[in-house]
Amino acid sequence: MVRARVSTGLAVALFTIVTSSLVNAVEEPAEPEATPAPVAIDRPPLPSRSATMAADLLRQLPPSEFISLNADKDDFVALWRPANVAEPKGVIVLLPGEGESTNWPRGIGPLRRGLPDHGWHTLSLSLPDSPGLLLPPVNEQAPEQPADEPEPEQPTEDTPPSEAGYLPEEAAAVPDEPAADDGDAPDPAETAAPEPEQAEQIAARIEAALAFARSKQPAAIVLLGQGTGGYWAARYLQQQAPADVRHLLVIQPRQPEGQDEPLAQLVPTLKLATGDFYYKDAGSEQQTARERLNASRRIQHPAYRQVGLPQQTGDRPSDQEVLVRRVRGWLKREI
Repeated sequence: MVRARVSTGLAVALFTIVTSSLVNAVEEPAEPEATPAPVAIDRPPLPSRSATMAADLLRQLPPSEFISLNADKDDFVALWRPANVAEPKGVIVLLPGEGESTNWPRGIGPLRRGLPDHGWHTLSLSLPDSPGLLLPPVNEQAPEQPADEPEPEQPTEDTPPSEAGYLPEEAAAVPDEPAADDGDAPDPAETAAPEPEQAEQIAARIEAALAFARSKQPAAIVLLGQGTGGYWAARYLQQQAPADVRHLLVIQPRQPEGQDEPLAQLVPTLKLATGDFYYKDAGSEQQTARERLNASRRIQHPAYRQVGLPQQTGDRPSDQEVLVRRVRGWLKREI
């Protein structure tokens, strides 16, 4: 009797434990699954301004005028027009200014189209955008969860979420597995190749253009820059000093932002045959042109010549024809 009572009591105790466990499991609601917080989605960067302008020109100009050049794994577009004479005088490499295309309607476009009729090949480059014109990648967030879904579990104060709204990756480590050693992980700053500076990109493009020009075995190579393109042309000649480029033309030259060396110290000191074109009706241009002229006189530049262009009339074809005629006259005297 005693053994039977003990067995019966043990069975009742086990039944009570199992029953209470089942009741608790049924009565306690299951914890809602945590809904992942919205994560930032990286969109690809927008195309550069120069690439957009090149795409527009592809729809407007004959395909025969386009050539593709490469500068340090950087493909870019240039416009080529051969001279319309039997014996060309040489190649003129044109550098547009900041925000201008290879066929800019003022200066670059009329010159590249007009000079071939007077014996010159023209090669007009597209330059990379300046840092001020670059657009950063756009970050978008994933769509928010519907309002009727349960709120995701909030993280504790000890592990604050990142700006994107999710916990750091270290919190998602698999249990019983050692976390990765941070010391063995490569530094992103070391693995990612840094983007070349704008000056290096422009110098590489000029070098690629000169290599193409040399392939034509020209009698002369002239570098012509407009606006900030005049600054980059002069800077390239100062740093590289190619022996076969002995003539420089600058039209309304302007110093780019972020560059310390003034044009008055850069252009006249090259000691090359230099044509400096500016408009007389622009007061600021007259002042900077006077500074460059005085600098050339102080060093007794052997072949520095300034050309003051007349006041613009507002008739674009007429004004641009005057520019082409003055540039052609300078080339005829110097080469």
